[in-house]
Amino acid sequence: MESMNTKNLIETRERVEYSEEMARQNYTGVFTKKGRWILAWIEEIPGVNTQGRTMKEARENLREALSLVLEENRAISVRKHAQAHREKISITI
Repeated sequence: MESMNTKNLIETRERVEYSEEMARQNYTGVFTKKGRWILAWIEEIPGVNTQGRTMKEARENLREALSLVLEENRAISVRKHAQAHREKISITI
């Protein structure tokens, strides 16, 4: 895929795979050239965006950004779930 001529890149979409142990999901990576940079983001998840000087670098950076955002979203969800289901108990000593 790196053979793509990035000089004339306006915008392209490709599947970005994310796999973790038992979960394998595909997302749409959008790539567009802006000056000397290739901007990239995941269409389905707001906040997953990055850039790179080459398509290869932009792809790698996008996979890393996707991984970090999914990990953080999972951690936030776990914290919210734990907080919502916390029980208050009184102990008399």
